[in-house]
Amino acid sequence: MTIDPADLLARLIACPSVTPEEAGALDLLEAELEAIGFAVTRLRFEGDGSYPVGNLFATRGQGGRRLLFAGHTDVVPPGDSAHWTSDPFTPRIEEGKIFGRGAADMKSGIAAFIAACAEIPPEAGTIHLAITNDEEADAINGTEKLVAWMAEHGHHFDFAIVGEPSSTQTVGDSIKIGRRGSISGKVTVTGTQGHVAYPHKANNPLPVLAAVATALSSEKLDAGTDHFPASNLELTTIDVGNPVSNVIPMSGTLRFNIRYNDIWTPETLTDWVRARIASVNPCGTNIAFEMSGTPSRAFLSPLGADIETLSAVIAERNGKPPEYSTGGGTSDARFIAQYGPVVECGLVGPSMHKADEHIALADLTGLTEIYSAFMRRYFAGDPA
Repeated sequence: MTIDPADLLARLIACPSVTPEEAGALDLLEAELEAIGFAVTRLRFEGDGSYPVGNLFATRGQGGRRLLFAGHTDVVPPGDSAHWTSDPFTPRIEEGKIFGRGAADMKSGIAAFIAACAEIPPEAGTIHLAITNDEEADAINGTEKLVAWMAEHGHHFDFAIVGEPSSTQTVGDSIKIGRRGSISGKVTVTGTQGHVAYPHKANNPLPVLAAVATALSSEKLDAGTDHFPASNLELTTIDVGNPVSNVIPMSGTLRFNIRYNDIWTPETLTDWVRARIASVNPCGTNIAFEMSGTPSRAFLSPLGADIETLSAVIAERNGKPPEYSTGGGTSDARFIAQYGPVVECGLVGPSMHKADEHIALADLTGLTEIYSAFMRRYFAGDPA
């Protein structure tokens, strides 16, 4: 049985699966996967203060090498449909491109991988798929819990591919071998409110808040590593909430985000932030600091034979090997990296999250070919 990746992608786009609504996307994948011999398990996780989310785990084959493919069917909201040339959930093919929400991020990766699986004999080895519908929002009841469930039930893997858009200009010119971590925080400085004409009866928190902002942003965290750029702290907002000019405010807050490399952990960064704040004279104010949200940790997959195999396949197709990248934001690969080596290998994605999101159909065919060629070589144990 063969699967046309463009047809499968079109049917997936037609499912308006804005997080956390599945909108039939997982039902569609279940039917397609069962038709090519996969056993499918549907899982629904909830709790941790977030909405319940549907997930899909599929497996085929017994013994041999074990390969995991991971991805997500959920998409971001399309926004104002007036900015789209046509309905965002009605797939449109024009001039060799397919348009629709999720075309680039990342229903195309899923369609390409399933089409490639249809070309691989079941006896070649073990293939797992971990598909979530919770990547674009909270990411609480999705991949993190899904891969933990896999480990608990003995579904281990030797290598993993996440089908997120990873290419820059052409398919396969870049694969991600790691990602920076992300951590956010808030600092609140509280003084004493008063009239600006009587400053001796008040204690203005704003000069201290400004000094904290300078302390946090004026010192470099590091100079980068072999595979990561320098970590960076960015101030994202400073808020006082004072609409008038004759009142000294009681308090002010600032928020920041740090994107960091593998030198740091959330714990060591928290210590660094506390030390920088401690260097500021509070001048009688109260300085409160807290980290906000759930931090994501930086990770770097070990460079080894499987990444070399993927690179060799891409080099044969493109004439040169891919760049190894750790750029961009966070992805669900950070959860998978806790259980085994993982890379991100997908399409070019400049239109993702934009109106008229689209990909070139030739790129979809190319990614399917890369996945298929990699799996044949991976299961044969031939890195050359």
